[in-house]
Amino acid sequence: MHSSEGLKRLLYDRFLHLSHLVEETFATEMDAFTDLTRKHGITLTSTSLTSIHVIDCIGKHEPVNSTTIAEAMKLSKASITKISAKLLQDGCIKRSRMNDNKKEIYFSLTPKGRQLFELHARMHENLEQKFIEKMSEFSEPEMQASLKFIQMMIDENTTLHLTLSDFE
Repeated sequence: MHSSEGLKRLLYDRFLHLSHLVEETFATEMDAFTDLTRKHGITLTSTSLTSIHVIDCIGKHEPVNSTTIAEAMKLSKASITKISAKLLQDGCIKRSRMNDNKKEIYFSLTPKGRQLFELHARMHENLEQKFIEKMSEFSEPEMQASLKFIQMMIDENTTLHLTLSDFE
């Protein structure tokens, strides 16, 4: 086996380990966010990270329709419809129609949604600061290589999924 082949296998092993850690981190992050919302007297039934990011997207672009949210978050309109229904039920967002377009539904944040938006923004600022501090340990070429790898994984996301036919 060539040394580059061994390095590729090591990278794959580290990638799998990172995937598990990211999953744990998101769960921990969501638990911390839920605790923070409780501390501020906010109750939610939609506690998925994606729901919080939909609130974030609405807060940054309000008033905004579901098509724009779906495009910005790279999710299906059906997913946005399902999530927005829960957020409406939780009282985090509200629907409205524009005077010049009675057909299209637009979303904006309620006061409760605005609180969540602001709490989430503060949490992200802290995470981003920690990330940037860690990245200062890398050289410019190392960061470029890391970026190239992450972008490749994003671009190849759909082709990396296994199907039943892969095992036949």
